[in-house]
Amino acid sequence: MSKVLVLNASYEPLNITSWRRAVVLLLKGKAEHVEHNGKYLYAEFPLPTVIRLRHYVRVPYKEIPLTRRNILHRDGHSCQYCGYTGDDLTLDHVLPRSRGGGDYWENLVTACVRCNVKKGNRTPKEANMMLSHQPRKPYSSLHFEVAKYLKSGAHQEWRKYVIGV
Repeated sequence: MSKVLVLNASYEPLNITSWRRAVVLLLKGKAEHVEHNGKYLYAEFPLPTVIRLRHYVRVPYKEIPLTRRNILHRDGHSCQYCGYTGDDLTLDHVLPRSRGGGDYWENLVTACVRCNVKKGNRTPKEANMMLSHQPRKPYSSLHFEVAKYLKSGAHQEWRKYVIGV
């Protein structure tokens, strides 16, 4: 069956869980229905797609690692200069390393080999190549997971609970 978005008592996204775990939380009174997709588990019990915990849960901030895979995911597996979405994608430093640019979220973007070579050792402005999106550090690791479901067309009702997706 499907996955369920779990919101904190403050309506902040906390987790994605299975429908079975969500039903257990509902039956124990630890959560309440927020959204459902029209399917029913029992005659009077709709299958949830979004639930909200009744009590606030403190969650420590978790740093998202700066990896090639995470940069590709953040940029939608497409070149940030021309939009190419094939297999030959590289990482490009917006401000080249030779000019003081480092390895951090705001300086790394996904680029196709052609655009990366064309840009060379210049900034996008100097190369007259505009970025489709300004690179930024992701909001949370949950953001990545939710984005996968939304991009696939599933669970569009989650969109209003997640910032920037």
